[in-house]
Amino acid sequence: MKARKASQKKRLAFLFSIFAKINKEQMSKKLIRFDWAIKRLLRNKANFVVLEGFLSELLFDNIKIEQILESESNQDYDDDKFNRVDILTQNSKNELIIIEIQNTYEIDYFHRMAYGVSKSISENLKLGQKYLEIKKVISINIVYFDLGQGQDYIYRGRTDFKGLHQNDILGLSEKQKQTFVKQEVADIFPEYYLLKVNQFNDIAKDTLDEWVYFLKNSEVKDDFKAKGLKEANDVLDIMKLAADDQYGYNRYLDSLHLKASEVFSLQSEAEYKVREDEKIEIATNGITKGYSNEVIADLTGLTIEKIQELRLESSARTGEANETDN
Repeated sequence: MKARKASQKKRLAFLFSIFAKINKEQMSKKLIRFDWAIKRLLRNKANFVVLEGFLSELLFDNIKIEQILESESNQDYDDDKFNRVDILTQNSKNELIIIEIQNTYEIDYFHRMAYGVSKSISENLKLGQKYLEIKKVISINIVYFDLGQGQDYIYRGRTDFKGLHQNDILGLSEKQKQTFVKQEVADIFPEYYLLKVNQFNDIAKDTLDEWVYFLKNSEVKDDFKAKGLKEANDVLDIMKLAADDQYGYNRYLDSLHLKASEVFSLQSEAEYKVREDEKIEIATNGITKGYSNEVIADLTGLTIEKIQELRLESSARTGEANETDN
């Protein structure tokens, strides 16, 4: 009897733990997407701590944002499709940091990364300034599509000069180090970070992964300890938005669904067109080889009416060719 009661207690405890887990998952708080927040909320100096936390974890440094720099691409326009979000900041080291978010596929995105960095460098070097005063640019790109070919979900790109014969890395002289206040040549040139969010497997192994999890799922787990995420959990609470901002945010989400549907429709239409073109090519070859309408219909799935139409077109082309020969 005692063993039976103990067994029942174990089963009840197990069921309660399952219910608690399900309830916790159902009650998990969904936050505002980072791409919308970065354009609407995180420019406020009081909220810099969120951006600073993200940058500190990604760059493995204690980043302090001095200001948000307004450029042409930062402005809002009536025809803004919410497909691209970017922000330009300046940190306490006088470095420029571009954070850019791209939601939909763009085959030449690498080129856009290069253009964005070049534009930031040229816009922030005033007429008459020395090249020495060019600011280092750090380009951080958060993409929600599969860009390039690779297995990782975070990539870093920097410029090194490697010897063709000795395989050595070109360094700065001691005088250059003192003059530039830099330790390596790479510290002068732009640096790129690429986060392929959708490639993350949702298993956070460190604090940077916790940020990637948030970027992918708009959620901060209770045990997350990454810099800035505690503040993000508060600042980006949807329920704390003003009514106008809630309307704007919902409109933004609708636009993302619409954009995704547009892309899917275009892809489906293109695939259908390719399949139809292939069917017509097979049918035309079958007509040339003397196959019957029924055989061609079995091979391609085209209707008898469509095949007959193709026969007429084929006969017309043959007649024109014969007239030309005569």
